[in-house]
Amino acid sequence: MSDTKTLKVNKTKDEWREILTPEQFRITREHGTERAFSSPDFDLSKKGTYRCICCDRPLYRSEAKFNSGTGWPSFYQPIEPGAVSDHSDYSYGMTRTEIRCSDCDAHLGHVFPDGPPPTGLRFCMNGVALRFDPD
Repeated sequence: MSDTKTLKVNKTKDEWREILTPEQFRITREHGTERAFSSPDFDLSKKGTYRCICCDRPLYRSEAKFNSGTGWPSFYQPIEPGAVSDHSDYSYGMTRTEIRCSDCDAHLGHVFPDGPPPTGLRFCMNGVALRFDPD
């Protein structure tokens, strides 16, 4: 997931605070998590692209979105290889794989090996870290 080279977006914490809401900043820049079932209502019937709220990079397509029942937007694959990067996360006494935007390192969520075919992966994302751009 993290092999493709990208142009990095670098901003100071103050610059991020100027363009993000407090909740977006907490989640994307401080590795927070939104409450389950509290994210924006992303209608499964609408076609479009989910973009990083911080830098606008395309991350996921609606065709890869599914209802996981977890309370967070879930996708079985990113829009393209290299759109997101994975990082080991040992917080809260757990071992997980954190997912970040490859361009700006925004914390998006985590990936788990319990998703549907064809990948078997569940990219469990924080909804406030994403912006939906309809087709």
